[in-house]
Amino acid sequence: MREGFSFSTRFKVRYAEIDGQKIVFNSRYLEYADVAVTEFWDWTGIDALPEWHGAEFNVRHTEIDYLKPFRLGDEIEAFVRLDRLGGTSLTKRFDLCHAVTGDLHCTILMVSVNVDLEQGRSAPFSPAMRAFLEKLVAG
Repeated sequence: MREGFSFSTRFKVRYAEIDGQKIVFNSRYLEYADVAVTEFWDWTGIDALPEWHGAEFNVRHTEIDYLKPFRLGDEIEAFVRLDRLGGTSLTKRFDLCHAVTGDLHCTILMVSVNVDLEQGRSAPFSPAMRAFLEKLVAG
């Protein structure tokens, strides 16, 4: 396990994800984050909270630091954690590493906002959801 993280998931780079230079397309790294965060939420058990089923998160801001490209057949280990919890937002960190060498290839910081779809604006977390998320941020 990578220091500072309690969760990771693994998957391989597929042919459809590479470009003519035989490296992963830049946009695919966000798809990798999406795959990893889906697995992360399952791992946390947050699905047991009724409020979770009505929550809607929209990505507000993303920072990506490409350090080294992945190539066809590489096995990626995606580490995920919650770094910060705001009034209506949460910040997730993803470290995408080579599963065999352990080399860090990419870091992603992603801020998502809890949105009230009927009102069309950000909404605070319910007390139960906030308590659950605070535990995740604390590690």
